[in-house]
Amino acid sequence: MVADPDDLTTADYLDAAREMTAANRPFLAHLLAEEAARRTADPATAAGIRASFLDPTLTRQETD
Repeated sequence: MVADPDDLTTADYLDAAREMTAANRPFLAHLLAEEAARRTADPATAAGIRASFLDPTLTRQETD
């Protein structure tokens, strides 16, 4: 286990985001992906990361 979050890489955050998606934890996946995007120097790559892990609070689904 990593003791210092500053030691985590962008890839670490993306891996964790994918794991949270697989575990049906979309909000946590979104937060981890947002941190990965924040740590990415290339704006196009950061935008791609954000597009891959949309904020679930903004994609509301209606049910009966």
